[in-house]
Amino acid sequence: MIRDFVAIDFETANHELSSVCSVGIVMVRNGIITDRFYSLIQPEPNYYNYGNTAIHGLTYDDTTNEPVFSEVWKQIEPLIEDLPFVAHNKGFDEACLKAAFRSYQMDYPDYQFYCTLAESRRQLRHLVNHQLHTVAEDCGYILTNHHNALADAEACAEIALQLL
Repeated sequence: MIRDFVAIDFETANHELSSVCSVGIVMVRNGIITDRFYSLIQPEPNYYNYGNTAIHGLTYDDTTNEPVFSEVWKQIEPLIEDLPFVAHNKGFDEACLKAAFRSYQMDYPDYQFYCTLAESRRQLRHLVNHQLHTVAEDCGYILTNHHNALADAEACAEIALQLL
């Protein structure tokens, strides 16, 4: 059972995985949420697809004056230390992180990732689906601001505390 980790969630501006436009981070130590971090990010490439905006509500105007990924990651890096990441659908969030690192020519530290989606499919077979809000509710957490990166990261942290 992991008790120390960082739950992470990205939202993207378009179909490019590098186009992260917001990030939410929830730090967990000894099974307790100890810190939270949220930032809007000017995406790369810097344009928004209608479908992405329809999901999370963010637009070009929301992020045009925000810092780029490399600047935001400088704030996040000291918070995560050597903790593993947890994401609901780690394939997406890990791919976004790697793509953003590549886009800004940053050395990727080969972070360790755990997946609450995969774990929910193993342990919660009774659910009609394994979407974040469904799994969170089954774990006793009501996700009220779905597709806000910080809200989603917090829901993921709560799920991880029960399933991982």
